[in-house]
Amino acid sequence: MKVVVQRSKEANVKVDDKIVGQIQSGLVLLVGITHTDTIDDVRYMADKIVNLRIFEDEEGKMNRSLLDVGGEILSISQFTLYGDCRKGRRPNFMEAAKPDYAKQLYDQFNEVLRAKGISVETGQFGAMMDVSLTNDGPVTLIVESK
Repeated sequence: MKVVVQRSKEANVKVDDKIVGQIQSGLVLLVGITHTDTIDDVRYMADKIVNLRIFEDEEGKMNRSLLDVGGEILSISQFTLYGDCRKGRRPNFMEAAKPDYAKQLYDQFNEVLRAKGISVETGQFGAMMDVSLTNDGPVTLIVESK
């Protein structure tokens, strides 16, 4: 499992020009799932992400987590994170999980986040989406389970 984590002041996702998910301050997550991922990867990633100390404290140091600041999450499925561009000019997506399996784990990931008390908004799995955000910092990290 691979997630691009972006600290955000505000964000939304649109499908067919309609907002389907929107948050104020928190994290935008671009979530990629590979065929070898399991529920253990989901749990690990959810725990890692909500506890990452990437929000500033009173002294301006990144010392507070999403849980500490009461932030929200906008979670977007992103199979292209598993695009392999090493050969040729067209990415190979063989490492991305099949859609049915990816959707199952993606939904479980969002539920595990919600069970931790986080407000989670999502895009629409498999749809063409327009994602807008104001990246705070900017702070952008890539977190992987393996």
